[in-house]
Amino acid sequence: MPDFIDWSIIGPAMVAGLLVLSTHVPLGQEVLRRGIVFIDLAIAQVAALGVIAAYALEWDPEGIEVEIAAVSAALIAALGLYWTEKRWSRIQEPLIGTLFILAATGGILLLAGNPHGSEHLKELLVGQILWTTWDSLWPVAILYAIVLALWFWLQPRSGGLLFYLAFAVVVTASVQIVGVYLVFASLIIPALATSGIKRGNRLAAGYAIGAVSYLLGIILSFVWDLPTGAVIVWSMAAVALLAGTLISDKQRPDV
Repeated sequence: MPDFIDWSIIGPAMVAGLLVLSTHVPLGQEVLRRGIVFIDLAIAQVAALGVIAAYALEWDPEGIEVEIAAVSAALIAALGLYWTEKRWSRIQEPLIGTLFILAATGGILLLAGNPHGSEHLKELLVGQILWTTWDSLWPVAILYAIVLALWFWLQPRSGGLLFYLAFAVVVTASVQIVGVYLVFASLIIPALATSGIKRGNRLAAGYAIGAVSYLLGIILSFVWDLPTGAVIVWSMAAVALLAGTLISDKQRPDV
């Protein structure tokens, strides 16, 4: 590896990506199974709206109030979607899309009078993963470990409520690390690439695709001085396309 790559920056960013993948790969597969693909964008955007609301109230950006605002907004949205799934399951996807556009435009309205509004919005959408520090990752790692333990233990008999609650909690944390776009990519792209293989192998393959994509994207963005989140999204799409093609070729019966 070239000497000019600074692993003191890339190391924490890569670990942040692996932490995000630890929860987003299994949740993304569940999203695909349920057929509600845009729930991740909607909940991520609602969590971002909570952060923007905290900015609008001039709360300390590093304070606990911002975290509370973000997770509260995401939990309210998740519980609302859980309720609509029970009541209006046939129109769940359009309702999710409506929630997304309301949250997105709500954030724009809240930032309209803020001179740094466009900068805040860009940070929430694209993320600031390269500025991740080791100290900031410990709370996220503990949170994700708890969510994963509950997910694999309770999910088969939770009736769907755990899915929505876990989704709200992990997406809220992830949005503030990697941004809305990369949250969506981490959930959906590995799940799509591995949709044609058996469930046990599918999880491992999803983790592998995500890890390679994050490493490649972080290094390329560092070398070319490009927005890291955007480069990782494109890297993930390319890696997933290659992996998905290889997987489908292996599973195609010989003629």
